[in-house]
Amino acid sequence: MALRKAMILVERGHSIQRLEVLFNPNEYTLDSSNQYSWQTIPGLSQPIAQFVSGEATTLTMDLFFDSYESGTDVRRHTGKVVGLLDVDKDLHAPPTCKFVWGSLQFKGIVEQVSQKYTMFLDSGIPARATLTVTFKAVQSIKEQFKRIPRQSADRTKQRTVKQGDHLWSIAAEEYEDPGLWREIARANAIADLKQLEPGTVLKIPRLYG
Repeated sequence: MALRKAMILVERGHSIQRLEVLFNPNEYTLDSSNQYSWQTIPGLSQPIAQFVSGEATTLTMDLFFDSYESGTDVRRHTGKVVGLLDVDKDLHAPPTCKFVWGSLQFKGIVEQVSQKYTMFLDSGIPARATLTVTFKAVQSIKEQFKRIPRQSADRTKQRTVKQGDHLWSIAAEEYEDPGLWREIARANAIADLKQLEPGTVLKIPRLYG
């Protein structure tokens, strides 16, 4: 079976530029994470975690380039990858690209490139290099909403306050977000949180968004 070469497909307007790497990477790393805010609630031993958003996934790899046998400047090859950091004059931003290798198809932008040159011709021209390249995934808002099902909490109902209840704890149970206690306070015209007494019937509003 013929060796399948990895390539970078660069979107430039309505055209696609194809950059084939000289050597396939030995490995690559995918990093994904979420961002949380931490709310300190009086009386609790630990803060409450509130989800803020997902962080864009990054793809990092080392790409090896060698032009020693041909006696040419290896920067003729590496410069094409480093150039993906440059602002496109038509887009007014660096171009979007896709790293394709086998089942891996990673769409994003080149966020960072570290260049290491390790062999040189007698003239001092670099002939061997390793680029550590980091791609960061990018998606349009439309694409993100297609992938992530979203629905508002359908919880138009009433709830009777029990001993030890707080608005933030009720919001955490009803909306899975303690920070939405203000919505309950507003719907029930609660100005003084200390007035939340057991037996009080609260209206739990439905959230839209």
